[in-house]
Amino acid sequence: MNRSPLGWLAVGVAASVVAPMLALAWVAVQPAGADSLAHLVSTVLPRYALTSVLLVVQVAIGVLLLGVGAGWLVAAYEFPGRRVLEVGMILPLAMPAFVLAYAYTDFLDTSGPLQGWLREVTGWSIGEYWFPPVRSLTGAALFLSLALYPYVYMLARNAFAERGESLGEAARSLGLPAPLVWWRVTWPVARPAVVAGLTLVTMETLADFGTVNFFAVDTFSAGIYRAWQGLGDRSAAARLALVLLVAVLLLVWIERRQRGRMAFHGRSSRPARPRRLHGAAAWAATFACAMPVALGFVLPTILLVSAWWGQGGALDARMARWAANTALLSALAVVVVVPLALGLAYAVRQVSARWVGALATVAGAGYAVPGIVLGVGLLAVVGAIDRLAALWPGAGLLLGGTAVAVVYAYCVRFFAVAQHGLEASLKRISPSMDASARTLGAGPFEMLRRVHWPLLRPSIATAALLVFVDCLKELPATLVLRPFNFDTLAVVAYHFAADERLAEAALPSLAIVAVGLLPVTILARSFRRG
Repeated sequence: MNRSPLGWLAVGVAASVVAPMLALAWVAVQPAGADSLAHLVSTVLPRYALTSVLLVVQVAIGVLLLGVGAGWLVAAYEFPGRRVLEVGMILPLAMPAFVLAYAYTDFLDTSGPLQGWLREVTGWSIGEYWFPPVRSLTGAALFLSLALYPYVYMLARNAFAERGESLGEAARSLGLPAPLVWWRVTWPVARPAVVAGLTLVTMETLADFGTVNFFAVDTFSAGIYRAWQGLGDRSAAARLALVLLVAVLLLVWIERRQRGRMAFHGRSSRPARPRRLHGAAAWAATFACAMPVALGFVLPTILLVSAWWGQGGALDARMARWAANTALLSALAVVVVVPLALGLAYAVRQVSARWVGALATVAGAGYAVPGIVLGVGLLAVVGAIDRLAALWPGAGLLLGGTAVAVVYAYCVRFFAVAQHGLEASLKRISPSMDASARTLGAGPFEMLRRVHWPLLRPSIATAALLVFVDCLKELPATLVLRPFNFDTLAVVAYHFAADERLAEAALPSLAIVAVGLLPVTILARSFRRG
C-alpha cells in the first residue's frame, strides 16, 4: 500500500463511510432479540416491502412521463416559451417532496380552502361528494414525482439533444415510420441516461421519510423510524434498516450492470435541430412543459406564502435560532466534506493505484444510503464510542445526541456530492500541467496549491454550496441524531406538519426553498450553457 498521506486519506475517508453500515449489520445480527426477525417477517415486513414497491413503481411512472416527455419536447421542438421552460423545469429541485406534501395538503384537505370553496358553491356537506384523498399512497407518489422528475428530465434532455440527425434520416430513408424511428433509433441512445436518472429517483423515493410518514404510508423508512423512536425496538429497526440498505445497494449494482450493457453511442457531429411547432401543437407543448413547473414549484410556493400570510405574516421569534442551528450544522459539514473530497479527488489523480480508485468509489457510496438507515447505523457507532469514552473520567464531549453525530451523518451522506464534482473538475485539467510542474521541482502539495487550486476555486465554491443545501434539507438522520431541543428548519417544518399546524410549517418550509434556489440557479446556468 502507498504510505503517502494521500493514500492514508483515502483509507480514512472510506473507513468513515463504511463504519455506520458495518455497525448496522453488527446490531442486526446480534442474537439478542433474534426472535424479532421472525416477528417482522410474519407481520410488518411484507407490508413494508409491498408498499415500498408500489410507491417506487408509481413514482417511476410519474417521473418517466414528466421527465422523458418534457426532455423530448424541449430537445426536439421549438414552441412558445421553450427557452424559459427549458430551465424552469429544473426549479422543483429546490422544493423538497415533504414541503410539497405540506403545501398541497393544507390546500386540498377536507378542511382546506379548495374543498371549503366547493362546499360553499354547491351547498354540499362533507360526505356528500367524492374528492381524491390527498393522504394516500397515490398522493405521496404524486408529490414525489413532482419533486424528483428533474433528475430524469435533465439527463433525458441532454441525451435527446445530442442525438444524431443522420441516424434518423437513414431510418426514414429505409421506410421506417416516424414513431418507430423514435422507438428504435432515438430512444436506445437516451435509454442509459434515463435509467441512471430513474435509479437516482428510486433511491430518493426509498430514502424519503417526511412525505411517507406525514401521509402514514408504511414504507421501510417510516417503519424504521417508528420501530426505533416510537416502539424503542433497537433490533427491529436495525434489521429493517439492513433490509433497506441491501435493497438500495442491489439497485445500484443492477443499474451499473445495465448501464454497461446499454453503451449506445449517439453523439454526432451534426446534432438534430429542433423542429418548429405551429398552432395547437405548439401551445400543447408549452402547456405540457409548463404544468410540471407550475405544480412542482410555482403553485406550492404561492400556497406556502398564502398560508404564512393567512397567519398574519409574522416572523416566529424562534426562526432565528432554527436558522442558526441549520446553518451551523450545514456549515460544519461543508468545512469537513469539501477539504476531504478535494484531498480524495487529488489522491485519485496523483496515486496511480487501483485501490485508491476503489476506495474513492466506496467513499462516494454514502449517497446511496437512506438517511434513516444512516441514522440507525450511526447511533450504533456513536453508542460504542460513548461507552469507550466513558471509561475515562472527564472524557469530554460524547458523540451520542450531539451535533457531532449529525455532522458525521451529513458528511457520510453527501460526501459524494462534492467528491464527484471535484473529480470531474480535476479531469478537465490537462496532465501536461502536472508534468511541467514536476519538472520544475514542485511536489504534490505545492502543485495543488499553485497549479490546481486557482483553477478549481469555482468548482470548490459550487461543491460547498451544493453540500450546504443538501444538508439544509436533510430530515431523517437529523431527526434521529440531533441533540435535545436542537431543531433545524426541516425538523421544525416536520413537527409542525405532524401536529397538523400546516400554516406554521409554511415559514420554515419557505426558508428551505429560498436557500435551495441558490444551487438550482447555478445548475440552471450551467444547464443552459450545456
